[in-house]
Amino acid sequence: MKFLKNYDIDIIRLKDGKHSFSFEVNNEFFKYYEAEDWVNGANIIVTVNVNKTVSVLEVNFDIIGTLGLTCDRSLEEFDHPLELTEKVIFKYGPVVEEISEDVFMITKDTPSINVAQLIYEFILLAIPAKKIHPDFLDETDEDDFDEEGSLIYLSEEKENEADDSDEESQQEKPADPRWEILNKLKKKD
Repeated sequence: MKFLKNYDIDIIRLKDGKHSFSFEVNNEFFKYYEAEDWVNGANIIVTVNVNKTVSVLEVNFDIIGTLGLTCDRSLEEFDHPLELTEKVIFKYGPVVEEISEDVFMITKDTPSINVAQLIYEFILLAIPAKKIHPDFLDETDEDDFDEEGSLIYLSEEKENEADDSDEESQQEKPADPRWEILNKLKKKD
């Protein structure tokens, strides 16, 4: 718990307006979340910009840095660059609850918000499903990647192609005479 206090923002003391906070994410951060098995190092700076109004807190996260990962193909370690922005809204209300993945309700007397879990989730979601060392990107079909260098899920494309071929084969097959009688009854209604 003591570690998490480093990621608290004392909102009760903030005046209405814009405020900026900076947090460092390193190996200790991932050790706390027991993710040191798949993270080989981290050098990330998170800038949190808070815009406080009477009824809402708009919180913008700018996450920039590198995350040490292990290649799924070669098992070599490499630094994966991260650069992302996320937005979360905290609304004031009668109870503390999560309304959606990016909207939370807090009470007026909430002294602080902790952003550690949000930062962890944003970083986790930014990691590609298939981690490929930059030296091996040339060996993979370029069609497998989008403009940003993220791997496209080929299984989805193959499923879509399979669905199309199933529809074509069903149209080519003559209908079973037993079903034709039922189809005629259906058309009468």
